[in-house]
Amino acid sequence: MKLKENILYVAKKTISIEAKAIANLEELLTQDFADAVQCIYNSKGRVIITGIGKSAIIAGKIVATLNSTGTPAVFMHAADAIHGDLGTILKDDVVICISKSGNTPEIKVLVPLIKNFNNKIIAITGNVDSFLGLQSDFVLNAFVEKEACPNNLAPTTSTTAQLVLGDALAVCLLNLRGFSSKDFAKYHPGGALGKKLYLRVGDITAQNQQPQVSPNTNVKDVIVEISEKMLGVTAVIENEKIVGIITDGDIRRMLHNNDSFVHLTAADIMSKNPKTIAPDAMAVDALEMLEENKISVLIAQENGKYAGVVHIHNLIREGIL
Repeated sequence: MKLKENILYVAKKTISIEAKAIANLEELLTQDFADAVQCIYNSKGRVIITGIGKSAIIAGKIVATLNSTGTPAVFMHAADAIHGDLGTILKDDVVICISKSGNTPEIKVLVPLIKNFNNKIIAITGNVDSFLGLQSDFVLNAFVEKEACPNNLAPTTSTTAQLVLGDALAVCLLNLRGFSSKDFAKYHPGGALGKKLYLRVGDITAQNQQPQVSPNTNVKDVIVEISEKMLGVTAVIENEKIVGIITDGDIRRMLHNNDSFVHLTAADIMSKNPKTIAPDAMAVDALEMLEENKISVLIAQENGKYAGVVHIHNLIREGIL
């Protein structure tokens, strides 16, 4: 078998092994899962997630997912916990312990200490009959038949199963809390994702200048206005109402169709009935309008009055596109 063919074969086999293991998790779900979700939901404290080795890495990711979806969570490394970090756990916290075997030395030391504090323990383990499984209040079965590793040693399928159960917990809790896109935006204010959820047209127009001319403005002054405001466009305003728009494209067409433009005014070259959007509309909705109409600029108006310009370059700069 050629090298590239062998690489693809191994990759597909890995995905197939993990996919089958994940699909099997549905059959392993018990009432303990529902009870664990309700326990976390009804808790007045946080979720403390702990593990050792690769399970600790998975624990960290589940913590991040819970925090971003409205369930306060904290990571506590199992080894560090028995060397001073046990104070991380507060009275009303629920503890999730992740361990494939459920019998690692750190887990065997840690679990009785947690039980002494009377905190509820949720196990995510591939061995429900292990020390961890038997000592926990709720057990989530993360059993996998084999690792994707050809030696059946490196944590691959097992850590994927742990991660999926963590996602299932987070999504169930999100659903119980009625967690909306607006709530999601509160926890994701940075980056393109957050901006898509909270950035509004008015936030953009406030950063831009507001180019405008009257219908009687001569074309030379129109060109100066467009150039000085650096948005490639100007609104045409009459009696505080938007009556048209002039873009760079309109100027180019005017130059192509006329040997002289001394006699022309804004009214002669403007496009009437420009596409407009409200300042309180979401920036992502502005992008949708631009794409649907195959244009690069929108005029913002509020209560029928000119409120600014949003250009596609603004959206690119903000990471919306």
